[in-house]
Amino acid sequence: MATVEISKDNFKDTVGKQGIVLLDWWASWCGPCRAFAPIFEQVSNKHTDITFGKIDTDAQQELSGAFEIRSIPTLMIFRDGILLFEQPGALPAAALEELISKVRALDMDDVRRQVAAQRAESEPPKA
Repeated sequence: MATVEISKDNFKDTVGKQGIVLLDWWASWCGPCRAFAPIFEQVSNKHTDITFGKIDTDAQQELSGAFEIRSIPTLMIFRDGILLFEQPGALPAAALEELISKVRALDMDDVRRQVAAQRAESEPPKA
């Protein structure tokens, strides 16, 4: 699958769906972004069941601000609508492949339980 362009108009629908979504936050003037782009594209062609999205931080400044993107490229990985990974910096293909393997291996029922427990802990006590 080729990469898809992500904007504020399709962001929620894209990351909120079932399955794995990898997002590459980038800009055309960014050297490391240009170096990472062919790796991201190559890996996307090997994993046709995964959505690979690219977010141009210049064109999508509102979205970039909402996610406090301060360094590019930044890679995010969602699975079943849950943000599992966020890290600035380009990755070599082998590291990206390893990351995908780890995300595929996750027990999402366990992840959902952990997310629910964290939310419960952070909520103020009810009076």
